[in-house]
Amino acid sequence: MSRLRGRFKGPVFTRTEDATTTDQRLLDSAGGAEWVHTDPWRVLRIQAEFVEGFGALAELGPAIAVFGSARTPSDHPSYAQGERLGRLLVEAGYAVVTGGGPGAMEAANKGACDAGGTSVGLGIELPFEAGLNEWVDVGINFRYFFVRKTMFVKYSQGFVVLPGGVGTLDELFEAITLVQTKKVTRFPIVLVGVDYWSGLLDWMRDTVLADGKISAADLDLIHLTDDVEEAVRHVAAVQRPGSEEAPPR
Repeated sequence: MSRLRGRFKGPVFTRTEDATTTDQRLLDSAGGAEWVHTDPWRVLRIQAEFVEGFGALAELGPAIAVFGSARTPSDHPSYAQGERLGRLLVEAGYAVVTGGGPGAMEAANKGACDAGGTSVGLGIELPFEAGLNEWVDVGINFRYFFVRKTMFVKYSQGFVVLPGGVGTLDELFEAITLVQTKKVTRFPIVLVGVDYWSGLLDWMRDTVLADGKISAADLDLIHLTDDVEEAVRHVAAVQRPGSEEAPPR
């Protein structure tokens, strides 16, 4: 019987000629530090971020994620809406989870904090934003967007979306995709701001749906309102139909 010519490096078989071993490279202090920036090492950092997020949020309880623009000034009507939204969600029994940044995110965290609820911020390492807003009680800052997105979906029971930009749209459409493909179930998505969001929904109906790229049921996944009280009622109604509990994710 012929044998493969080469050697194993842990579970990986290779034909390359490398006489060193993993233990040797670990213990050899003469080596450079460039290896900590390679992809295999990044896997450990990614794993560590998942472990950190799961550990911090495992006992969070019912929560709703609130998204919106980091550029919303404190005197803008959307800021006041976000603050009231955070307060009403807490009063309805939810923790409030945001991206932890300024603007609409800060407003929702402030409302939750003022109402005596749990105010969570899941930040992201960005070149133009520094740290979490002052109203975050439980905060995690992530290196990787995809880890952060997992935490939003895993530990939130729904999304309420205030007017926002590219990042907000990214979170919105990912949520729609996950619900559409049944990766998450009983997951309400509410847009707050009729004037702001109607153009997007009109385009989805008149262009995307009309061209057969989505179904009419996909548009039904989104609830549009100007009323933050209605937004909270909607997420509660979807999450708590009778006494039946939502399935775990």
